[in-house]
Amino acid sequence: MSTTYFTEEHNLFRKSLSDFLQKEVVPHIDKWEKTGTIERFIWEKFGEMGFFGINYPEKYGGLDLDIFYTVIFLEELQKINSGGFAAAMWAHAYLAMTHLNKEANHEQKEMYLAPSITGEKIGCLCITEPFGGSDVAGMRSTAVKNGDHYILNGSKTFITNGIYSDYLIVAAKTSPEDGNKGMSMFVVDRDTPGIASTKLDKLGWRASDTGEISFTDVKIPAENLMGEEGKGFPYIMQHFALERLVMGVNAHARAEHAIQYTLQYMSDRTAFGKSIDRFQALRHRIADIASEAEMCKQFNYLTAQRLGNGEYVVKEATMSKLLSTKMADKAIDECLQFLGGYGYMEEYPLARMLRDSRLGPIGGGTSEILREILAKMIIDKKEYKPAT
Repeated sequence: MSTTYFTEEHNLFRKSLSDFLQKEVVPHIDKWEKTGTIERFIWEKFGEMGFFGINYPEKYGGLDLDIFYTVIFLEELQKINSGGFAAAMWAHAYLAMTHLNKEANHEQKEMYLAPSITGEKIGCLCITEPFGGSDVAGMRSTAVKNGDHYILNGSKTFITNGIYSDYLIVAAKTSPEDGNKGMSMFVVDRDTPGIASTKLDKLGWRASDTGEISFTDVKIPAENLMGEEGKGFPYIMQHFALERLVMGVNAHARAEHAIQYTLQYMSDRTAFGKSIDRFQALRHRIADIASEAEMCKQFNYLTAQRLGNGEYVVKEATMSKLLSTKMADKAIDECLQFLGGYGYMEEYPLARMLRDSRLGPIGGGTSEILREILAKMIIDKKEYKPAT
């Protein structure tokens, strides 16, 4: 582990988080994977430990720590072999809460951000739509101003924490005729009349509640508008850098976890009179995937450092997600193969790991969309700038 990025304080934090996860989370994971419901008590325990407040202001109960505490938070969550549980935690802490922290006013932060840090309230971010997928500009949901409130209509899909969250951060078009310049952000209470949600049945991420949400004449108070009207699209775009880096870090961490587990298995498993980590065909494949994982990790650490220093790393974060998630799928597929028939058994961890990892190249912008974004930046010299 590089001393360039991690101090002794970081390492102590990693140890306390790892111990917490082993004691408080791991005993429940298999149950949550089966039921698809993460029990509320664990959110409050995360809040009590300060894990949801890592990078948020002390004014609202946060710890205001540097970005490498966030990196540790993400990496350790990948080591308990539940992509769904990890996603529920980071979608709350780094999707919903990021928008609250950056766009909400003081009153909104008091009402939503502070209890999100304590784990009393759970949030979700509602951007993706059934007909739009990764095309944010093609959003159809509308929020029409009507006196002292907005009327929200539309639908969202693939929303992590979309069923059991207490509030929703929702993007909708307030001026549809203006295209992506007519988009705004709102914070909406779950129990507002007109909101209906359906739980989706997924290949992986089984512990998390992924929902499709419909809004039918939902009456939102005007004071629930976050930031400026019409600035929703740049708000969303500037936070994609963090989301993509989160998914890149998740990818290198789960690949490393898979490799470490597989190395232990290979040292114990024998064939033809010797442990299978003695066979050159397997040793060289391990060398390949471990090298690729390390390359991604070091790039992700550098990108995290730059993001933490305030740089707008949209290109690098996009590269991080594109390459790291592809690498993780390859590494975990190889690791499953090294286990032979046991890799295909549910009682061994690689089967779940493979399913959970497969969302990496899809969520937060598909790899195909990311390649086009990068092509525009590299070939067309397009520049993306943060919202002002």
